[in-house]
Amino acid sequence: MLISNFAGAKGMKETIYIFSSGKLKRRDNSLVFEMGEEEKRFLPIENIKEIIALGEVDINTKALNLLAQKEIILHYFNYYGYYTGSFYPREHYNSGYMILKQAEHYLNESDRLFLAKKFIEGAAKNSLKNLKYYNRRGKNLDSFINEIERLLTELTDYEDVQQAMAIEGQIKQTYYQAFDYILSNEEFGFEKRSKRPPENKLNALISFANSLIYTYCLSEIYQTHLDPRIGYLHTTNFRRFTLNLDVAEIFKPVIGDRAILSAINKKIIREKDFESGLGGIILNESGKKKFLELMEERLAQTIKHSKLKRKVSYRRLIRIELYKLEKHFIGEEEYEPFVMDW
Repeated sequence: MLISNFAGAKGMKETIYIFSSGKLKRRDNSLVFEMGEEEKRFLPIENIKEIIALGEVDINTKALNLLAQKEIILHYFNYYGYYTGSFYPREHYNSGYMILKQAEHYLNESDRLFLAKKFIEGAAKNSLKNLKYYNRRGKNLDSFINEIERLLTELTDYEDVQQAMAIEGQIKQTYYQAFDYILSNEEFGFEKRSKRPPENKLNALISFANSLIYTYCLSEIYQTHLDPRIGYLHTTNFRRFTLNLDVAEIFKPVIGDRAILSAINKKIIREKDFESGLGGIILNESGKKKFLELMEERLAQTIKHSKLKRKVSYRRLIRIELYKLEKHFIGEEEYEPFVMDW
């Protein structure tokens, strides 16, 4: 089964999600997904922004060439909902100058530390916005809010990226522990952060949401002059992409966590939407579909941007964040992370 970006603005290209196993082929100048001899789904290529494959999808070079020609990224997830990789076509906005500037900011320790701290700061402040939102609704989260604010003040004293990342870990742990008080739902207890495999339902949702946000950020980077291989908070090494991991930190609380809390509080996601896998808990196909619908709704929601003085979608906010980074690298405007002001 396929679901597409039903919530996008008119004329907006779609994100295609593929759940079924099958073959993605080129047919003339478009794509067709074959799920058997009789069952086929034609995908108008001009309407596609990106493809996220959550099933076993086979693809041949003809189809890959068409995706490259049309500048469409294909993201792969395995059966358990783990992101495994992307087909990232040759960059069409490549800029040697921008790559050099990115590298300069990575190789200069103080420049890299500045950006690493900004990503942590943006993520922490957006996490605080979520906690304060629920605190105003009687959830009594003062102790968690105070601890994160204290850790944020400590962050300014550190002069090493690894030390800053240790503070980031403490902030995240404190933030996620507050979810038990926000949700008041024993079925979705946090306990501790666990990955690969997640040990409970809440961790399964967090891991799936985070992986999706990594891919959304990667797709937006592709539309800029930035090189996704050069990150600052996450070490640039033999991993293919790191900048998308950095930027995703800012938007996890804004997009992913808001969708998670809504899914549980509104009882959209229930116990039946999970199954055991790899010694842990994962979302089943039904759960993935429900959660993806919530994520698409969140991405398409618009807010009044205080600086641009116009409405923009949450998806567009990611692109705007990347443009701010470009300005920072070329010395036009010092980078400040996006923080919710509502």
